[in-house]
Amino acid sequence: MSYLDSSEATDEEETFYMQCRAAYLSVFKSSLTNISSKQELCRVLQLAGRNPSQATLDEYWSPGTSHMNFDDFCDILRSEWKTENKDLIGAFKKLDANGNGYILHSQVEKVLSTGRDKMTSQEVKDILSLSEINNDGKFNYVEFCRQLVCTVDKCQTASLVKLQSDAKLKKQNFGSHHDSSPKPSITSPTLPQPLETTSPDPDVTLRKDSRPSSRPSSARSRRSSLSNSITPTSSTSKQCHQSFMRGCFFLDVDGIINSLQYQLHLPETSNVTLSIRPMILNQRDDKPSPWMNVDTALFVMSTRDTEEESTLMCFTCSKDKEKYFWKGELKAGTYYLLPFSSGCRLKKRSKKNVLIKSIELVYKTDTGELDLTREFREALSEIFDIIDLDGNGLLSLEEYNFLELMISGEECKLGAWESCKENFDMRKNQLTKQGFMELNLMEATEKNGDSDDLWTLVETMGYNRMLELVEACPFQIDIECESTQPSIHPLKLDSGLKILNQAMMKSISLEGAVKQLKGQDNVLIYTYKGEHRISSLIINKSNQKVTIRINNKHNINCCSSRGLNMFAIEVPARTKMVCQHVLPTSEKQEWTYNCTETLLPTK
Repeated sequence: MSYLDSSEATDEEETFYMQCRAAYLSVFKSSLTNISSKQELCRVLQLAGRNPSQATLDEYWSPGTSHMNFDDFCDILRSEWKTENKDLIGAFKKLDANGNGYILHSQVEKVLSTGRDKMTSQEVKDILSLSEINNDGKFNYVEFCRQLVCTVDKCQTASLVKLQSDAKLKKQNFGSHHDSSPKPSITSPTLPQPLETTSPDPDVTLRKDSRPSSRPSSARSRRSSLSNSITPTSSTSKQCHQSFMRGCFFLDVDGIINSLQYQLHLPETSNVTLSIRPMILNQRDDKPSPWMNVDTALFVMSTRDTEEESTLMCFTCSKDKEKYFWKGELKAGTYYLLPFSSGCRLKKRSKKNVLIKSIELVYKTDTGELDLTREFREALSEIFDIIDLDGNGLLSLEEYNFLELMISGEECKLGAWESCKENFDMRKNQLTKQGFMELNLMEATEKNGDSDDLWTLVETMGYNRMLELVEACPFQIDIECESTQPSIHPLKLDSGLKILNQAMMKSISLEGAVKQLKGQDNVLIYTYKGEHRISSLIINKSNQKVTIRINNKHNINCCSSRGLNMFAIEVPARTKMVCQHVLPTSEKQEWTYNCTETLLPTK
């Protein structure tokens, strides 16, 4: 399931995660804070109602462990079950030969200070110093077990009460929901350990996207696999390193899909998970998000001196809801990351039904000053998030220039950017969202409320006159590596980039089935049939151009990137050309691809 939380969690699972959250937030300020010591691990486990022995702690916190995250903690709790009074008493009863309800201090010292789960001398002394359970050299283990379980229950209850009373804590993102694991059989109850009283070290808060895990494989997080359960083979697992980058598919006036291209650098060879998905925009929850059903893909090409020498390394061919992903090993080096969308569900909209009256972008206040309307501010907020490529809440000059290039074809000059520093809200030499609003308001003010330039902005970004995002698809690329930190950098905005077309054609010819066009030995048709997309490629090896008619009329529940059931494609001599892409019209229903290709006579 990868990074996605389960939306079908049972009541029992929800209760489990509530208890995990409560315990974790009793020790740490945030669920994004890592456990940084064995003592902290012991403390948070105890607050979750567990009673880990030293040997148990050593199993999870090996010499190579430097930190654990919240997901790791949840995995441990699935294996370490809550301390039960009957289990504790059962362990002591083995030492109580007469069944009197107590044992001698010498027996307690011998048992607790020897064996696999031995305590330190000081820990034993602390237990034997409790007057209410010790009398005349006799240890009342029944009372001790009762007090221990009672203390654990009080700690857990206090943690839950604190969580329930703090709405802010309750809304935090606490990691992934994990699949249920069978309860292990208990063969020998662990003797109790004294509750830790040490305070946690200062918080080390990391972004969720980049928090690593170096925990033992016996408590491995489900984040380590997208779909397969991996049997641990070593005592420790490698850290997980993550990086992400945003982008957007845009439609130009000719209906061609534009997108930024990226460069991925891996310092070391690593197992990698690549994924791309439409990006959720949260400014207007009441509005539909038609771009969320747009198909996306990511092609990875090696970097060479020329684009013709580049090699297709892989492409995303698996799917989990809106996310398309690929898992495998990539060697150390630098690669092109090429986002792709077929165009089946991202098309230019008809202008026939355009409303005569548009939403207002600016208005005059009671004092006669111009201001941006609420609807326009919401659209601008979305546009800001789309071009904020690194997701840090600020626009660098490089990010802002992607917007300028799309609108005017020219970059913002350095002098103009310096002027922005003087007039608009900036932080760390980058434009804030408030500053972005101020910039657009200034443009409206300078034009005395004329909205033409503002409409150029929103329509270039794919919005219609009702400020609905209908001709663009914002997306996010995520990279996860096991053993090295990946880095992603945007390269350029290019429509129909040659290397992307090259990658697409290579993927179809390598993964697709091939057939000869009827009556034409020198015309080959390759068809890639993935689980979620079908793509075809025509290779004309002859010395003259050919015109081929494509008939999609017998397809069932299919939509084509060409937008037509019947069309003709002309392929010049000695060339190859992508014919079409086909997707299911409705993914909830079966779809059948039954396309026929026929050679048309040349005039």
